Amino acid sequence: MPHLALYTFGVLKSPLTDPGPLTRELHDSGEVIYRKISQHPGYLGRAEAADRGRGTHFDLDWGAWGEFAVPTWYDKGHTAESAALDATLSLWTDLRYAFDAVYTGVHREALNRRYDWFERTGQPNYVCWWVSDGVIPTWQDGVSKLEHLHDHGSAPHAFTFHHSFAPDGTPTRIKDIGPKSDQAR
Repeated sequence: MPHLALYTFGVLKSPLTDPGPLTRELHDSGEVIYRKISQHPGYLGRAEAADRGRGTHFDLDWGAWGEFAVPTWYDKGHTAESAALDATLSLWTDLRYAFDAVYTGVHREALNRRYDWFERTGQPNYVCWWVSDGVIPTWQDGVSKLEHLHDHGSAPHAFTFHHSFAPDGTPTRIKDIGPKSDQAR
């Protein structure tokens, strides 16, 4: 049975090492969100660094998730002092569970605050796609899918919750996923 891969990418308003309260707030909320999401039905796993975050995203060992990569339009730093990004890569049993995890609970609360932390880039900030059972998506897969989504819109191999596709490539619409529910409230 195929699994849903979900890649998210955002450009932060300040570097990850910024000691300001907003950066600390984002970091602290991320720990709570990851803990809650890992308990959500349908969650299979996410990219986690083998060395538990001792370095920047770029120099960590991500194991089967591959070498860390960013979209070509990311123009901030790659060092510990200058990196200003947040990215996730996760696997889900299906679209509904992933949608519910993103748009309810503590993650929903964080989404409501995203413009406190993240720049408005005009780029998509997430992409979904189906992978075969047993396949671990890589960071480069996520970047390629996100860039394809930006350049060409939703397609069976790179889509959003709003314009989603079933594993067989047919367009699908899950109850409560649509224009109104895909917007922040």
